[in-house]
Amino acid sequence: MHTLLHLRLASSANSHYSLFAMSAASLALPSSLSSLRANGAAPPRCFRLHNPSRSRVFMSVSVGSQAVVDDALFADYKPTSAFLFPGQGAQAVGMGKEAQSVPAAAELYKKANDILGFDLLDVCINGPKEKLDSTVISQPAIYVTSLAAVELLRTRDGGQQIIDSVDVTCGLSLGEYTALAFAGAFSFEEGLKLVKLRGEAMQEAADAAKSAMVSVIGLDSEKVQQLCDAANQEVDEADNVQIANYLCPGNYAVSGGVKGVEAVEAKAKSFKARMTVRLAVAGAFHTSFMDPAVSRLEAALAATQVRTPRIPVISNVDAQPHADSETIKNILARQVSNLILGSGHHGLRIAIKPCG
Repeated sequence: MHTLLHLRLASSANSHYSLFAMSAASLALPSSLSSLRANGAAPPRCFRLHNPSRSRVFMSVSVGSQAVVDDALFADYKPTSAFLFPGQGAQAVGMGKEAQSVPAAAELYKKANDILGFDLLDVCINGPKEKLDSTVISQPAIYVTSLAAVELLRTRDGGQQIIDSVDVTCGLSLGEYTALAFAGAFSFEEGLKLVKLRGEAMQEAADAAKSAMVSVIGLDSEKVQQLCDAANQEVDEADNVQIANYLCPGNYAVSGGVKGVEAVEAKAKSFKARMTVRLAVAGAFHTSFMDPAVSRLEAALAATQVRTPRIPVISNVDAQPHADSETIKNILARQVSNLILGSGHHGLRIAIKPCG
């Protein structure tokens, strides 16, 4: 089953773009935005922007035997189509089912089994949910299934044309690794090894302190900050909470100690929040709770060859595209304990409209 969603982007300059997102049920991942879900499944989002002008000039200089790439290479990018890849919390038992009928997608799971040491596709399809939700499994599962969804799309009528048209990509948290792999910054295998270690390091950091994340829906960022401040007045400093993800206007993820998160949930209605949703993650991602994971990730990234992406990849940390490999590595290491900037920090508003 396929669902075509019509999305409309409005830039801060009030210019408008039409976007489209196609979902393939059973293979790809449910989005962290429940309004984009189709039968519990959705793929990496394909956004098609009707803005045909684009320009990209490759600039580099040689220093010894190394090519040094200008990090501002993509600074003036003018996107027409985009893929948005999901992050942890988007997992659902049954995802990846259609991969078995697409050889290129099935091959990704076979490669993953060799790297991970277990049958990833079996866990994706059959669960149990508690196992799939664990950080050490859900992160590789989402990474592999997202790229498998691209291979499924490639087999559909017009799919290759859609993939070829994509000239900017991004992903929420873990999804940034998927976006970088899609953009050729590292191979599927290199990316999966990083994601595997990232999941392990973040799980260990989460196990060291009781923490959690919750999405607050229906408030602006100022109100969510006030909600966090009110919650922090009732808990010890060790349980303090903060905004960790600026997902989109009206949807902000709050991270912190479990007691602080519980206080946020208890007070949300009094601040006129529409709802709160506890996220299926191991702990307070994108806060100082994850500091112990940073050094392990830095070491792994230092040993990984990261190349200049073939298209811009928007960073979660500063909402900018980067071309220099060392800058990309630094941002990926910082990302696990830093605030995530979402669509509001791209100067974009996203509205969703089903179109049949």
